[in-house]
Amino acid sequence: MRENRQLILKRALKEIKDGMYVNLGIGMPTLIADLIPDSIQVMLQSENGLLGIGAYPKEDEVDPDLINAGKETVTIKPGGCYFDSAESFAMIRGGHIDLAILGGMEVSENGDLANWMIPGKLVKGMGGAMDLVQGAKRIIVIMDHVNKHGEPKVKKECSLPLTGRQIVHCLITDLAVFQFTSGGMKLVELQEGTSLEEVRSKTEADYIVDDALLLNQ
Repeated sequence: MRENRQLILKRALKEIKDGMYVNLGIGMPTLIADLIPDSIQVMLQSENGLLGIGAYPKEDEVDPDLINAGKETVTIKPGGCYFDSAESFAMIRGGHIDLAILGGMEVSENGDLANWMIPGKLVKGMGGAMDLVQGAKRIIVIMDHVNKHGEPKVKKECSLPLTGRQIVHCLITDLAVFQFTSGGMKLVELQEGTSLEEVRSKTEADYIVDDALLLNQ
């Protein structure tokens, strides 16, 4: 696993608290399932109808019929259950998911999220993200700070089709952690080895810096 991805996942793990019902989005967020310690009791939910997802299976544990929303084989914890997609989305739309951790293509300074398609590229479907950003109680987005061309993904305005407007509560990248409140976008943490100057140079969005972070620099 790339070092920057490890930084993102380890920081995202801190947002998961004991007793939560959590949905992990397709892609990088699903890797968090392997990192959750046994000391934290969490129920992982998937849009395709699973509650109580465990870690990725070992070779002798693979069940081809047991997959998450990203079509990856998974395990299920004791007490876990299966149900149809309609019931799964009723859980999401009914506000029963405490936390959703989603991947992102772009996030704006207003907390807008774009993560479901790139125009001109094949899209299998919009998935469950549009329901999750409206139904889950807290939305955390994890992503690289810049794209493969070195261009900022934390922008003044998203240029890609939106998944939701003003729905991001926390953004975690390989460089920094931002919180979104009624006061706007705030830089609250730096990842190890990162400086305020580097974050500023690679961020298009306008934001304020938390006072505690400034004092520690």
